[in-house]
Amino acid sequence: MSGFSYVIKRNGSKVPFTIDRITNAIYRAAVAIGERDKNVAKELALKAVTCLEATYPPDHNPHIEEIQDCVEETIIKQGLAELAKAYILYRSENKKRRDERARRFNYEDNIPWEKIWRTLRWAVNHDLHSIEALNARIAKGQFADIVQESEAFYHSQVSDAADMILDRSDSVRMVFVSGPSSSGKTTTTIKLEQKLNREGLRFVSLNVDNYFFDLSMHPRDEFGDYDFETPQALDLALINDHLRRLMAGEEILVPRYDFPTGTRFPDQTPLRMHPGDILLIDSLHGLNRDFSKDIDDRMKFRLYLEPLMQMQDRDGTFIRWTDIRMMRRMLRDEKFRAYNPEQTLLHWHYVRASEMRHIIPNNIIADMIINSAMPYELPIYQPQLVDHFAQWQRTYKDEPLREDAYNRAKRIYEVLKQISPVHSDAAVPTDSVIREFIGGSSLKYH
Repeated sequence: MSGFSYVIKRNGSKVPFTIDRITNAIYRAAVAIGERDKNVAKELALKAVTCLEATYPPDHNPHIEEIQDCVEETIIKQGLAELAKAYILYRSENKKRRDERARRFNYEDNIPWEKIWRTLRWAVNHDLHSIEALNARIAKGQFADIVQESEAFYHSQVSDAADMILDRSDSVRMVFVSGPSSSGKTTTTIKLEQKLNREGLRFVSLNVDNYFFDLSMHPRDEFGDYDFETPQALDLALINDHLRRLMAGEEILVPRYDFPTGTRFPDQTPLRMHPGDILLIDSLHGLNRDFSKDIDDRMKFRLYLEPLMQMQDRDGTFIRWTDIRMMRRMLRDEKFRAYNPEQTLLHWHYVRASEMRHIIPNNIIADMIINSAMPYELPIYQPQLVDHFAQWQRTYKDEPLREDAYNRAKRIYEVLKQISPVHSDAAVPTDSVIREFIGGSSLKYH
């Protein structure tokens, strides 16, 4: 085992040196090219540490870039060209994201400006463009009105998407509802199907969660956390094969994924499409080109969701969409998945890294983007979460390995403490997209 004690991060802070972090980085690059041998990743990590030891004295605290240089050199020396390319790309993309953050650029800028402008104009017209304006309306007893206005805006967009699909119903055979975690895909998929069923269209649903690889094949970090958010967590080759066969009118056997054990059981449920059927898929990665690369694009309708809230805090900073989604997921996972909010906070770095790399950039190929944000959701979340975020910013303030959790907790706490709390969700319709996260929905989720 190496004698190095610490690693110097890019911001100058020190964290404990551990080979597990190196192993995990190599394995993540390997997964990106379809390789899932953790033993090979560990062997390469050991060789990279040997490279470090040959280059630097034992009392040296290596910089993260020095470690990555040795990893890159090691992979190249082993003659693993594809893995070397994947790792170099991994480093390059990480640097690109850091540079973009330094320029205050956000991947969310991929959303067309016309969509942002329409959303902002709606918010201004309804006095919901700032926390101050929101609080003022709540103080006037207008919370139920805010709910009604927000729901109407969302439903108008779902209706527009349904109309677009109807206009292309002679060619569309697959509808993808995609978007990052907790953007409201499940509820929107149900509502879209309901609207189109009334117009005579028939849908067949495919749950792609059943195509996850076994848990043992996923990378883990030094905290024991798994990365489910990358598209490589799914068996993309099998998904493509099944989509191709369904479009050809063949019967497939859909696997079943058992989440408690992290095991996939193959060939479980028969599925076939009949003439006139449309395949409906709700997935994080539905817009990923590798997801359905063998299917003609003319047969697809691609819908993308994001809570595009245009609301400023008292400092004039817009509330971040990713923060809204994280709060949604905290409430949903605690209520329905026995996953406490702190675990969601600590896992969010994986969620965010994957969506910035694999989900958000793909929204440029969407046929339509729906804004799922409800300005009234923040006052409902406030009393449930504000104390948690206050505690987390204290807990993780001086922990270098939890810098991401601290920054998020601090930022969201500063927002939540400005918002007037609403303690009852009685005004929220039982079929609202927000019910997907807070509970009490009249819709049946599968």
